[in-house]
Parts: sequence; structure tokens; C-alpha cells
Amino acid sequence: MKPVFTIMSALLLAVIATVNSCPPSDRAALLAFKTALHEPYLGIFDSWTGTDCCHNWYGVSCDTESHRVADINLRGESEDPIFERAHRTGYMTGFISPEICKLTRLSSLTIADWKGITGEIPKCISTLSFLRILDLVGNKISGEIPYDIGKLNSLTVLNIADNQISGRIPASLTSLSSLMHLDLRNNKISGPIPRRFGRLGMLSRALLSGNQISGLIPSSISRIYRLADLDLSMNKISGSIPASLGKMAVLATLNLDCNKISGTIPPTLLTSSIGNLNLSRNGLAGKIPDVFGPRSYFTVIDLSYNKLSGSIPRTLMAASYIGHLDVSYNHLCGRIPAGAPFDHLEASSFSHNHCLCGKPLRAC
Repeated sequence: MKPVFTIMSALLLAVIATVNSCPPSDRAALLAFKTALHEPYLGIFDSWTGTDCCHNWYGVSCDTESHRVADINLRGESEDPIFERAHRTGYMTGFISPEICKLTRLSSLTIADWKGITGEIPKCISTLSFLRILDLVGNKISGEIPYDIGKLNSLTVLNIADNQISGRIPASLTSLSSLMHLDLRNNKISGPIPRRFGRLGMLSRALLSGNQISGLIPSSISRIYRLADLDLSMNKISGSIPASLGKMAVLATLNLDCNKISGTIPPTLLTSSIGNLNLSRNGLAGKIPDVFGPRSYFTVIDLSYNKLSGSIPRTLMAASYIGHLDVSYNHLCGRIPAGAPFDHLEASSFSHNHCLCGKPLRAC
């Protein structure tokens, strides 16, 4: 009787193990995904063996109830012991196989900082309706953002910075109603920012610097109530700065430097919640609005390399804090006011203007 019991127990354990392991289809998709990649130094795929991809497969996590693959987290820069033992960061070549799209319950896909991964973002990625995080930063991925990426209704993070992505920002991206973090920095993206960008109502960070984006700053951006960080620097953006940006409730950082922006500085920017304001290296003209006051708190305000004229606003002395001010390379004239914040600024903050004088420059 005992041998029968032993056999029955073994069969029961085998059935339980089978039920609690990942489906064969998910395992096959992962192995096909792995086949398209080559990682020569760390051996991160050495653990991808056996029938159960839910246990002890490096970077793979499964849903505890369905046992479907839910997360793939492969970072080339990590504090994981596998990196510490190798005393190096990761390097991986190959491409992201469309087989990844067969993992239909995938909620997080991170393949970041591998430096050598090429190819395109699989177009089928937009079919992964459970996807919340797509993080492909720090590779050499090219091609365009999938035109129908707006189908990913659950997406909260889209990070494809530091790649070679080209083409336009697809209009469908503005349908990502759950998106909170958008990072497209340092690619080759061109064309305008979609006019309906303001539909991204949950967005808190929009980082688009270091591309070839042109056209105007959509005024609809000012409708994104939660937006705290907007970086459009180092592009080809033209036109004027919408005054409505200065009326945003929580906008704390606004970087528009190194563009082709013209017009005047909206006074609203200087009386807003913005604490880090960089408008340098544009074509802004006219006077610096004399509207500073006790609510003005700037860690950085950089207006250098523009066409600003007139004098330095005396109301700057009423600001609660000015950490760094740079108005160099403009057409300013007149006496630099005495006292804070001017008494801690260096001459380089005022250099190359028409006729500024007073400390820290020459005497008037």
C-alpha cells in the first residue's frame, strides 16, 4: 500500500507543479525572445532553463494567480550581484523579437541600458492591453514609435530615451489617458508636438529634449494639471511661449533652451510655481518683465543668449530666493541693482550685454 501512496503523492506533486508553472506558450515566447539577443559577459540567460519560467528565470516574474508572465525586467546597469561579481555594466546586442507580443498578460517590459540592442520597437507591442510600463532606455533602437501606441490604455510609463528613434510623435499617443511619465529624450524624433498633447491628463513628466522636434508649443499643454516637469530643450521649436504655461498649478521645471523660440517672455512665467526656468539660446526679445515678488522662488533662471533689452528688473530684489541668475549675451543696459540676490552672483551672469554696469561688473 505504501508504494501506491508514494506514487500517488508523486503524481499529485507533479500535477501541482504543472498547475503552478507558466504555460508552455509563455515559456516558448520567452525562449524565442531570448534567441534574438546576445549577452556575452554576464550570463543573465543561463537561468532560463527548465519548464517553469515563473521560478528562478532571471528578470522574469509571473502573476501569482494566473501564473502568466507579467514582468520582464532586464537592466544593463544594476546593483544585482551578477553585475557586482562581473565588475562591469551590461552589454547586449540583437533585437527585440515580436515573439514578446505572445506574452499577452505582460504588464511591464524593461529592456534598458544594454547599449547594443538595435532593430525597431515591435509594432505588435500595441496589442499588449495589460502593459503598464515600457522602458527601453539606453539602447540603439531605431525606427518609429508604433503609430497605434495609443491603444495601450493602461500604460503609465513610456521611456524610450537615448536611442535612435525617428519619425513623428504619433497622434494616437495623446490617447494614453493613464500615462504619467513620458521620456523621449535624445533620439531623432522630428515633426511637431501633437496639438492635442493636453489630453494626457495624468502626465507629471514630459521629457522631449535632444530631438529635432519643430513647430509650436501647443497651448493645450497648460491643461495638464499634474505636469511638474516639461523639458523641450535642444529641439527646433519656434513661435512664442504660451502665457498659459505660467498658470499651471504644479509646473516646477520648464526647460525650453536651445530652440528657435521668439516673442517676449510671458510675465506669468515669473510669477508662477516654476522654480527652474531655462529659456536660454533662443530668439526672445523685449524687456524682462518687472513682475518679481515674494512668491518668486527660483533655484535657476537662465535667460542668456537671447535678444533681451532694457534694464534688469528691480523687483528681482523682492524675490524670496534667486539661486542662479544668468542674463549674459543679451542687449541689456543700465545699473545692476545692489543687494540680494545680486551680491552673490558672478560677473559671468551679466557679461556680454550692451551697457550693464555696477557690481560685479565695472563701476557705472
